[in-house]
Amino acid sequence: MNDLNSVLLEGRMTADPTYKTTPKGTPLCTFSIAVSRSYKNGEAYEKETSFFDVETWAKTADMCNTLGKKGRGLRAVGRMKQDRWEQDGKQRSRIFIVADHVEFRPEFKKDAAAHGQAAAESQADDIPF
Repeated sequence: MNDLNSVLLEGRMTADPTYKTTPKGTPLCTFSIAVSRSYKNGEAYEKETSFFDVETWAKTADMCNTLGKKGRGLRAVGRMKQDRWEQDGKQRSRIFIVADHVEFRPEFKKDAAAHGQAAAESQADDIPF
């Protein structure tokens, strides 16, 4: 029986994605996302931001490379993975997200204000999450 290892993150890309292929030709796309949350501390609201490295493979990697760019909002669903290695006699490790599914937030043109408030309101209705 497998233990549960499931992650859903929603945030923004911190930089343009990095794309490469393995020696066997499998596409790999990696990027980092910033995930923010707000909480109340006494009477004031605080903001906390966490940063996560994300790895995608195959068709998902192709899509992330094509659609992804710094600042783009997205939702990633996948699992956590830990790499372990030894460097200079010390044990090292890192935890990252392997995303099986990625959804990008829609991008809106900057000139929406020129078309009036109605255009902005109609675009806001199109946001899936």
